[in-house]
Amino acid sequence: MKHIILIIVMTIMGNITYSQTEKPSLKVVAEEFDTHYNTDRYENIFSMFSEDMKKAVPLDKITKFLTNLKSQAGKITKREFVAYENGSVALYKTNFEHALYGLNISIDHNSKINGFMVKPFIDTRDLPKIERNTTKLILPFKDEWTVFWGGDTQELNYHVVEKSQKNAFDLVITNEKGKSFKTDGLVNEDYYAFGKELIAPSDGEVVLVVDGIKDNLPGVMNPVYVPGNTVIIKTENNEYLFFAHFKQHSIRVKQGQIVKQGDLLGLCGNSGNSTEPHLHFHIQNVENMTMATGVKCYFDEISVNGKLKSDYSPIKNEKIKNK
Repeated sequence: MKHIILIIVMTIMGNITYSQTEKPSLKVVAEEFDTHYNTDRYENIFSMFSEDMKKAVPLDKITKFLTNLKSQAGKITKREFVAYENGSVALYKTNFEHALYGLNISIDHNSKINGFMVKPFIDTRDLPKIERNTTKLILPFKDEWTVFWGGDTQELNYHVVEKSQKNAFDLVITNEKGKSFKTDGLVNEDYYAFGKELIAPSDGEVVLVVDGIKDNLPGVMNPVYVPGNTVIIKTENNEYLFFAHFKQHSIRVKQGQIVKQGDLLGLCGNSGNSTEPHLHFHIQNVENMTMATGVKCYFDEISVNGKLKSDYSPIKNEKIKNK
């Protein structure tokens, strides 16, 4: 069955944080939605919308969508509250007669629906929870690199808002003036990081290789395949080391290959959602990025701004290299 996804702009009231239990007011709204949906009373569902939602999704649009959903998925037979996403958007695991979907509902202070989405359901509750790596890692390169993004706050690391990438690093090579390119930065070859060797931080199994994505011109991103050319290594402790933005056709390993710490993986490039040649590196708890949670990454022994650090997680602007 083709997935049915309706995404509607959420007019949520600020960054509200709730405990992971269903609010009584939301429970009433969700149950009322089920009743109206199962009895084809789509006008009643429309009447549950906030004024902004009614403007964003007119009656004819929501009626068409729900009619199509009913014809393919059938009636709702069971709905289970899972958690709040982004603070105030409730996620329900929703069984239909012919499909399983995730149903997102948010309500305003008047208990009117101001956000609604139907999407494929991915249950992440039973996935392994890993706070930090236990595998001893070296840095995935031989030279001294600079942490462009890294750390636990949004000021230090814009990745923190993404669940799978919340502990990610973006790494470049800079000169004594802090520049990452030699002259004008108009071509990839002008960047110090472009074409540099990237190596395995630990022993492990290569579980994914993507190698055919073209490198971008600096400043021009490719949003179609965000990671660009990619390698994922599974460690013996079931940690997934994720490398993105390799140079096209430079990857030297294959899926299923066992690598040793220090083995050459490929060359740094500028593929995917990347504005300049750099390495994106993070650790996940599972292989699938859409289901994953980022894992805090510590390196065993590295030089940080010329000083030796043990079991250390670098932050923005630090210059790092293997000891």
